[in-house]
Amino acid sequence: MSNAYPKLHNAMWPGLVGKEEGTDHPPISLDRMLDMTANAEVDGQKFQGVDIFLFHPHTDPYASEDVFRAMADTIAEKGLNVGSVVAPIWPGTVGGSAMGGEEDRKNFVLAVEKACRIARIFNEHGVRQYGAIRIDSADNPENWAQAPEENTKKIAETFREAAKVAQDHGERLAAEGEICWAGMHSWRDMVNLLETVDMPDVLGFQSDQAHTYLYLLGCNAPEHALLKEGYSEAEFYEAYQVMTDALRPWTIDFHVAQNDGSVHGTGAHDATGRHCLADDPNGKLDIVKTAGYWLRGAEARGMKHVCWDGCMFSNAVLEDQQTWNTILNTMIQVRDAHGWN
Repeated sequence: MSNAYPKLHNAMWPGLVGKEEGTDHPPISLDRMLDMTANAEVDGQKFQGVDIFLFHPHTDPYASEDVFRAMADTIAEKGLNVGSVVAPIWPGTVGGSAMGGEEDRKNFVLAVEKACRIARIFNEHGVRQYGAIRIDSADNPENWAQAPEENTKKIAETFREAAKVAQDHGERLAAEGEICWAGMHSWRDMVNLLETVDMPDVLGFQSDQAHTYLYLLGCNAPEHALLKEGYSEAEFYEAYQVMTDALRPWTIDFHVAQNDGSVHGTGAHDATGRHCLADDPNGKLDIVKTAGYWLRGAEARGMKHVCWDGCMFSNAVLEDQQTWNTILNTMIQVRDAHGWN
């Protein structure tokens, strides 16, 4: 099924997000993450690509073109492509808060520029032929809540400037909705921000099944909850329809994921939707069925791949090859149910 879409990608950032040197969950190298991805196989089907985290120690955003060409060679030699890349927009990397001071916001746009440069190198190499550049607001809901309207306006202005940079480079930005990101922490606030930016051809939504499940519960925004504890299956799908109808038209990047309804944070990462294994018995989602709500019309929106996201799994889970075979099997089911040729 080599001509089948969406292509099946694995995220590299679970090797870094929430990981800390000197603990029992140290960073996992890019080479190790690539090897585990390349070694996964289910009935002859393998992962077809990876989505990349432009962040130390996997990536130096300031590295030379030769460094990125060598990285592209390594990825291609493993039979993988590059899809979406995550811009280093957080304070402490290249960027700064999208609703911060002038310097922070200038650095945010600079981080997107760096991501566009790296994406161009991958594109010219041939290892990357599709995907978006992923961003968030690089700040938290508590800070945002001090002046919601003003802060949403600032984030939108910063996103607009970043989108102009992306447009100049022939790229699209995908803003990831997650309960820990300022002004993006509920489904309604996310829609409001996208509409305020108002550049749908350049700036869209990046949906993660685990994170958007918590949108339904109103975590960090109870006034926008669509479900109450003890909900029925019918109530769940009615709420899911409301949320996906609002956000699907904006969705240009999609993470297949599972969630058990709880929040979780490790290392420096704020508590957010807990990613669970694809076959976790406590998982709240029928992954394949709910993926269909997001993937309807995906081809027309220019989507050519989906990516698994399992942030903040323990290293023991991440370094177990069976983990990736189980995930790949779920990804195949999603593609077979909702894909196209």
